[in-house]
Parts: sequence; structure tokens; C-alpha cells
Amino acid sequence: MPITDNGSGQEAADERQMKVSIIGTGYVGLVTGVVLADMGNDVLSCDKDADKVAKLRQGIPPIYEPGVEEILKRTLSDGFFKVTDSVAEATKHGDVVFIAVGTPPGPDGTPDLTAVKAVAHEIAKNIDKYTIVVNKSTVPVGSGDMVENIILEQGVPKSLFDVVSNPEFLREGSAIWDTRNPDRIVIGAKNREAAVRLLELYAPLEAPNIITDLNSAELIKYASNSFLALKISFINAVSRVCELCGADVNDVAKGMGTDQRIGKQFLQAGLGWGGSCFPKDVEGLVKVAQNLGYDFEMLKAAQAVNRDQVCHFMDRVERRLGGFQGKTVALLGLAFKPNTDDIRDAKSLDIIETLLKGGATVRAFDPVAMDNVKEVFPHVNYVDHVYETAEGADCLILVTEWNEFKQLDLDRVGKSMKGKILFDGRRCFSKQVAERAGFDYYTIGS
Repeated sequence: MPITDNGSGQEAADERQMKVSIIGTGYVGLVTGVVLADMGNDVLSCDKDADKVAKLRQGIPPIYEPGVEEILKRTLSDGFFKVTDSVAEATKHGDVVFIAVGTPPGPDGTPDLTAVKAVAHEIAKNIDKYTIVVNKSTVPVGSGDMVENIILEQGVPKSLFDVVSNPEFLREGSAIWDTRNPDRIVIGAKNREAAVRLLELYAPLEAPNIITDLNSAELIKYASNSFLALKISFINAVSRVCELCGADVNDVAKGMGTDQRIGKQFLQAGLGWGGSCFPKDVEGLVKVAQNLGYDFEMLKAAQAVNRDQVCHFMDRVERRLGGFQGKTVALLGLAFKPNTDDIRDAKSLDIIETLLKGGATVRAFDPVAMDNVKEVFPHVNYVDHVYETAEGADCLILVTEWNEFKQLDLDRVGKSMKGKILFDGRRCFSKQVAERAGFDYYTIGS
């Protein structure tokens, strides 16, 4: 399916424009592509899924992410963003070719590099000019060397390409902002000239940059996400101590977070971490370390705390209800975090499974993620409005802290419920406000 280029906007590109190809249209690939195109670069995005390609050409993104659809339509109209399903065409187009395909965990947790290898083989077959091949996918240490060897084994002269590691640090729900306002740009390369060339692409962002070797760049991504996950697990473990001694984890976190050596970010106690990055990257670093001969026990402990957090929370719910059999439980929020429809490792899935196994009826509402959860749990009662969720329910559980939930009229919610029990899994509501509305209020860490 070749691209169709109507030429609109391309003539207006200035001398700083680069030809960029991005292979993969998931969160990382699509967001990176539309932002680079919006900066005036000539971007060709590639995906092997013909249906995705057709929808992207119509301005329909395959993901829910605030701001993406608007920028996609604008850059398509301007002619700076185009789409193909041909890796060959993408390779020939780009002076810089990003690999941004999925690296899901394999059966033992080791990142599956099948897609990265396949793309590297296709790139090798089609390089016809000097090309910078950029690993944007989250990959274990040694993947840059692997990609380089695949290309060399296809007979491509080393003078015709360089492989660079350029990890992403995007947060789902704020990926556009993160791409435009990065804390740092990390580039790992053997050839400094290739790294500098990539920095030219990012120059308009005016972000601090770190140029390092391939292995260090690859490890930075795993180490960063694993440390943040560790921080969340730590405060969740502290929340358990708070529940036992009558302390309030918010106060403890505030007292810790004002210490500049610690910082307040990622010290919000809750149901635990999920999504597409933290679980995969923590497990990935555990496996990378294991393959190198190191047992990363600290990260394993963080994983154990994370697994236990929902179990402990649901044990509290079950005890308060006197069992789940015959009860109706309402869930507010299903996505793993606000502002996304992503349910990968979402805590809602564990909660629903526990409730259904216990014999409960589940009612649920989420602004954007319900269709995704329906594919997993079709028998849940999904409602169209947030206030419908609580009607006739014995208990209400806040699972995802969408902003619209923070503004709920709890008096109105309580009047429609059978039992006024509220379990706040994200410390979203005020205990005083909830109790004034007549709720028995329970939350994490107090």
C-alpha cells in the first residue's frame, strides 16, 4: 500500500527539516511521529496493519491519548505526516529510521525482541544511503549490538549506517506534553557524529541531553522505570504499616517528599502500579540482571508488594461486606490510570475477577476504557453515566482517579445506593466529605 503524497505543506518546510521514518504506531511511535511532524519534519510512519494504516490516513488514531488526534489531523493536512505499510518504503524515505515496535514480555518475563529483529532484517534489505537506525523500543542491554549485527550480516557496509539507542520516557495520558517537554534526551551511540545528528532533530525542544554508549542508554530506561516502581511499592508498603498503627500515609508521604533528596513524585499510595511500562520494565531488568548473573532481589520485593496490594485491599472490602456473594459492587474507573484507555495490568481486572469469583454482581463506569474491559469481562454491567454506577450498589470502589470522579456529588451518589460503603483505592476523596455524606469511608494507608 504505497503512500499518497499530495505535496501540500512540504514545499514550506525549511532547511532544518529532516526526513524521518518511524516503524510502529503504538503509543511511542505515533506520539513521536506526530510531534516530530508538527515540528516541521518530513515524517513517514509505518505499520504492517493495513487497517491501522487506513484509519491513520483518515486521521483516526489507534490509541486514546489526549492531543494525538488533533495533531495527527493537522500534520496530515499540512503534509508533514504520511503513513505506509511498507518497511522498505519507510527505510528508503528516512535519513533517520526509528524502530518503535512492541517488546512484550515472553513467558519467563524476558522481553520478546521478535518484532525488533524482523524490522532490523527489513531495514537491512532496503538501506540505499547513509541511515541512522534508532532503537526507540524499550529493549534489554545488548539490543543495539544485535540490530547492528543483523544489518551487517545482510551485507550492508558499516559506513552506510549507525545504530543509536534513544529510549523514551513518556507517560500515557500526558505523552504529547512529555514528548515536547522532555526532562532529558538520552542518546547511546558508538559514533558520536550519529548522536549529534540525532540531537539536531531534537534541538527545537531545547532539552538537556546525555550522550553515552549503547549499553548505558539501554539500561537507563529500565533503571528509571524500575526505580519509580520501587518508590511506589515502598510507599504502598508504608501504607500497610500506617493502617496497623493508625498513621496517615498522606502525611507520611508529605513529610518524606519535602526532603529534596527524596522528592514528592511517585509517593502516592494506592492500588499499585500497572500499565504497559512498569510491569514489563521491572521484569525486564530482573531478567537482564539474572542473565548477567545478578539476582535483583530488591526489584523482586517491589513486585511482591505490588502483587499483594490489591489482594490486601480486596480482603478489606470482603470483610466489610461480610462476603461478596449476592452483593452488588460498583467500580469507578477501569483504565490503569486516568487519561488513557489502556487496561494492560490494570488493577480493575484483578478487582473484577475477585468480585465475580466471590459471587458479586459488578457495575462499572470508565470514561474511555469500558470497551476494552468488555472484551475481557463481557458479563459486567457497564453503564453510560457515572451516577448510574452506584444505583442499588452495596459498595462503591474508586479504582481510577479520573478528574471527573473527584467532583462527584457524594450526597447524590449515596442516595441511590443500597449500602453506603465507599472504598477509595486512590485516596481521591476527602474522608470528611465522604463521612458527611453518610458513607463508611475506607482508603489506602489510614
